[in-house]
Amino acid sequence: MPPLCEPLLQKCASAATLEVARRLHALVLTTHAVSPYVNNNLLSMYARCGSLDRAREVFDRMPQRNVVSYNALISAYSRVPGRALSAVGLFARLGDEGLRPNGLTFTSLFQACSLLEDRFTSSLLHSHVVKCGFADNICVQTAILGVCSSCGDLESAGNVFRCIADKDAVAWNSMIFGSLKNDRIRDGLRIFCEMLASGVSPTQFTYSIVLNACAKLEHHTYGRIIHGRAVVSGITFDLPMENALLDMYLNCGDISSAQTIFDRVQNPDIVSWNSLISGYTENGHGEVAIEIFIQLWRHSFPKPDEYTLAAAVSATGTFLVNDCGKALHGQVIKAGFESSFYVGTTLISMYFTNGENGYAHNVFHSLPEKDVVIWTEMITAHSKMADSETAIKYFYEMYEEGHKTDSFALSGALSACADLTVLKQGEMIHSLAVKSGSDVDMAVCGGLVDMYAKNGNLQAAELIYSDVSNPDLKCYNSMLRGYGYHGLAEKALGLFDEILMSGLLPDQVTFLSALSACNHSCLVNEGKILWNCMRNFNLSPGSKHYSCMVSLLSRAGLLEEAEEMINKSPFYDDHLELWRTLLSSSVNYQNLRMGIRAAEHVLSLDMEDIATHILLSNLYAAAGKWDVVAETRRKMRGLMMDKDPGLSWIESQDTMNVFSSGDQLHPTISKIRMRSPDLIVLFQLNLVISVKTGHGDLITYLCRHWQPPVDTETPEGEQTVALEGEHIAASLAEPVDSSSVLVNSPSSDSSTSELDLPIAHRKGRYSTANTQPIYTSLSYSHISSPYTVFISSLDSVLIPKSVSEASSHLGWEAAMKEGYHVARRYILHMITV
Repeated sequence: MPPLCEPLLQKCASAATLEVARRLHALVLTTHAVSPYVNNNLLSMYARCGSLDRAREVFDRMPQRNVVSYNALISAYSRVPGRALSAVGLFARLGDEGLRPNGLTFTSLFQACSLLEDRFTSSLLHSHVVKCGFADNICVQTAILGVCSSCGDLESAGNVFRCIADKDAVAWNSMIFGSLKNDRIRDGLRIFCEMLASGVSPTQFTYSIVLNACAKLEHHTYGRIIHGRAVVSGITFDLPMENALLDMYLNCGDISSAQTIFDRVQNPDIVSWNSLISGYTENGHGEVAIEIFIQLWRHSFPKPDEYTLAAAVSATGTFLVNDCGKALHGQVIKAGFESSFYVGTTLISMYFTNGENGYAHNVFHSLPEKDVVIWTEMITAHSKMADSETAIKYFYEMYEEGHKTDSFALSGALSACADLTVLKQGEMIHSLAVKSGSDVDMAVCGGLVDMYAKNGNLQAAELIYSDVSNPDLKCYNSMLRGYGYHGLAEKALGLFDEILMSGLLPDQVTFLSALSACNHSCLVNEGKILWNCMRNFNLSPGSKHYSCMVSLLSRAGLLEEAEEMINKSPFYDDHLELWRTLLSSSVNYQNLRMGIRAAEHVLSLDMEDIATHILLSNLYAAAGKWDVVAETRRKMRGLMMDKDPGLSWIESQDTMNVFSSGDQLHPTISKIRMRSPDLIVLFQLNLVISVKTGHGDLITYLCRHWQPPVDTETPEGEQTVALEGEHIAASLAEPVDSSSVLVNSPSSDSSTSELDLPIAHRKGRYSTANTQPIYTSLSYSHISSPYTVFISSLDSVLIPKSVSEASSHLGWEAAMKEGYHVARRYILHMITV
């Protein structure tokens, strides 16, 4: 080798930029040195500078290559995800040239397999390791541990680990890191304890990954113990270790200790700043997080990245958008991160939280590419806003674009299907969940239970719930709500006891679901016990809990107790729904004094509240004060208040048909009017007939008393049967093979004190005593000749024994075969007997 070449090669080992590497390469060429040693140094220099293409050029032009040449390029490829496959290809070429791989070759190849998560190729390489005699090489064994962990094969990793005779810290770290990567966090901590017991001293990397494990578990005590052990051991705290310690304290809510750690970091990097900003945000200190962000922005180094801006935008969740959020949005655009997934998701969430839906949609549509997290944010946000149709639309758009649906997206879509009570859509999303394997996820299971329960298929909801081996509180709450929807208060209370026995602590949703079940079944004593039980769990009742209790007491006729509860509640002045509930029950019990007092409270805060005026008018009508009724109606007209009509819709033959009371615009209105008289008769008879398609059994229920609308402007109170929206929708259904479901949402003047059926769809305005409007479902199934009708109300009671016993008679089956009219006459006969 020429004498001038050796100094140049020494400089090649320290070259850090591509420009310097090119100059050194040119100087080496002037020496005419062409040995493999020189070329190997040039190849390693380009790989170290990040120019893999130039390194490959040097490799291909080498007149003679040895195993070191291959190791240098394979090692460089194995560190880059996009080039890992090329590293495996080089191994085959190495054999073709008659070269024998060494331990470093296999170590780099296993690293490439880890990036590819290619279990098959790693198994083939493992057989080569054994064949070439490197099975006892600890570096190779450690690399095998890494690839097994990356592929999720912890069992094989454990077998390899046990075969290592002299385990060093790197081997232990591989096992700990593999457990954490595969969400076996407690196993990782257990392996760490075994490492200490074996006498191997943890490294800085060991402490970093173990502290990250404590952060994920939010195990503050264990994290402090590990922190103390690191201090006692005298190990030097590097920056990654300090960041892990900072993250652990922030995740555990110990902000003061985290701030102390941050203040001791000599040169915090952007990861340190991001952790601190995110930690303050997650612990409810958004203002402090913004102050820290401003402090960072004033520093010249480090420069905020997209994660910094995303954390700062998230911190504005407690502010009004105009105060800080829009200014941050401007900084995002200025910094060039408006196309970032992370920043876009937080901006969309911020705008939705503050009610700026238009800005949220603008951000969403401005993103050139969207990942599943952004789509999920749009789905869940619209679902929470009760805009379920848009939520489902976004879900299908996401699916059509080829994104893989995760548990969060599926849960949001199922929630939308539950609110819309569209069973077919829910079943299709259920099939997607099964196909993707997400049906075992606890959030998806809870969503499925809720969706089927709200759509009236309690049996399917119970089946899904029974398949969950260890349900969490959300899954319990979904099933508890389902029983409440169906008026099965005893099962709901039994499930509540099961929650307590399982060791889970019930939350406010749990108590709300249980109280709602008691409300629908008018279980006053049980409701009072639950109410007092909340305080035992240090839970403060919210407005919805008070609404349930006031409704329960009012429906039971305990109007004085209901009024006393309202007066003692913290929502005395600002929650009008409580007083409306009391007013509605006062109408039903014709308690004029109590009703007037409740109405005065509402009208003192909202003089134009249409529901209160209507309920008050009905109260005077029930008391026979027709002059006051007329005056109230005139006052309403003077205030220019129009009643928002209730809507009914039916899903039939893949088409959603929507109707309102007195609808004259539907194209099939003439056919509807021909069928409507029979349906009106059924509504007046409080009749519920349920036919299971494909079977011969007929289950019969009796719903609450239904009355046609009362024209309160006439002193006689003449009752006139109007063609309501649910009648119109019911008449539309044709005899088809699949069921059609009709949902009815009442108008703004409806009162649900006697008709507060438990399933709600907030389509259109309603202002009744309870928070849940009427639900009615109709299903038409083609059985034989004409058609069979299914009218069900889920808040129903069994009809008298004489009728229920008739379900076992042959008369039911005969009635089904003869068709709808014969069935109606038969049931009318049974009821009158």
